Amino acid sequence: MTKSFMRLLTELSSRKWISQITGAFAKSKLSKAMIPTFARMYGINVAEAEKALHEYSTLNEFFTRRLKTGSRMVDNTEHALVSSVDAVITGIGSISEGTVFNVKGQDYTVEELLNRSPREVNYKNGFCFVLYLSPTDYHRIHSPVSGKVLETEHVPGKVYPVNEFGLRHMTRVLSRNERLITFIRHEHGEVAVVKVGALNVSSIKYAAEKLPDRLTRGDELAYFEFGSTVVLLTESGTFTPDPSLTLGSKVRMGQRLGTFSPASEESEEKDV
Repeated sequence: MTKSFMRLLTELSSRKWISQITGAFAKSKLSKAMIPTFARMYGINVAEAEKALHEYSTLNEFFTRRLKTGSRMVDNTEHALVSSVDAVITGIGSISEGTVFNVKGQDYTVEELLNRSPREVNYKNGFCFVLYLSPTDYHRIHSPVSGKVLETEHVPGKVYPVNEFGLRHMTRVLSRNERLITFIRHEHGEVAVVKVGALNVSSIKYAAEKLPDRLTRGDELAYFEFGSTVVLLTESGTFTPDPSLTLGSKVRMGQRLGTFSPASEESEEKDV
């Protein structure tokens, strides 16, 4: 099957209503019978789940499961940025003059990722992680820093796949898909947590109906209904990545991705 034909099929299946139908089934009682098969198919570590398999009433409830206390340790290194999710790093690198280079062969701009938010200027020469969650992974999203929630935005969009094929062969899926963006101010600057929807993801939801004004590193922030991607952006001149992390590295929620240093005077004068 040619790449162009696959691209056409993906374009045709990128309509939100198709994902909504899939999501409706996953939330129905009929989907409960699929949970054991789904867990085996994707090699999910069910021992970590907060509840036993038979206690989940729908596939969606299992997919968005919480974990048992202690299943993930949040790095307590001073000034650390931690991973929001269990994921594979599919993009990593410095942002140069507002451009994120070579995410599976494609470049993105901070402007498009953040939907032309006025805050984009803060990230012009920052750092970027693209974190892909497969169906195997735990799908709750946690705060990567401790700080004040400055702003949130929901960006409607398509639901293209964000897997290897989607990132490499579809045009700029991270900035065309539905997104939920959270800006958080911490002691050394600011981060943007961009949650990107994907094929068969019927929604991205915040963990609470109303987010608290402040979050502690590791606090629950949101969750995906089926696999997707988180893009983490750090403010210019504030972050040094962990040198052991490279493209393809597997990370777990709470793992240290790097450390912050004091922002520039210009950054520290911003309204917090």
